[in-house]
Amino acid sequence: MPGETDLEKMLSGLRPLLLDDDFVFCTVAGASLIDVAHLNPLATYQEQEGLSLLLEQGQADAAAYKYHGVFKGITLTVHSSLDAVGLTAAVASKLAKFDIPANMVAAHYHDHVFVPREKAPKALELLKQFGD
Repeated sequence: MPGETDLEKMLSGLRPLLLDDDFVFCTVAGASLIDVAHLNPLATYQEQEGLSLLLEQGQADAAAYKYHGVFKGITLTVHSSLDAVGLTAAVASKLAKFDIPANMVAAHYHDHVFVPREKAPKALELLKQFGD
């Protein structure tokens, strides 16, 4: 089933869902996916500086990984297409107006935004406004 590409339909069907856990972004130089699989990362991305990980904070702490900032995840439950245009911009722009950083992660079915933990309640409130 292909995802939605119409921006207005995506925004009106957003239904943001706040994830329970606290998350952090960290980088492990010289690591492979096999090396970190036991940490069950939510996302990974190979960068020039090393393997970037999106981990539950407790997993990063247990592994003694350094990170800056703690984030809450908000899943945008609308099934957006990977070919959709404008969803990331609309979400980031709305949050930026209230000085809330938006760290976007696109997956196959949904988009996800990670915001500083202390700003998550306001971010969730703002994103729910798209569906009103």
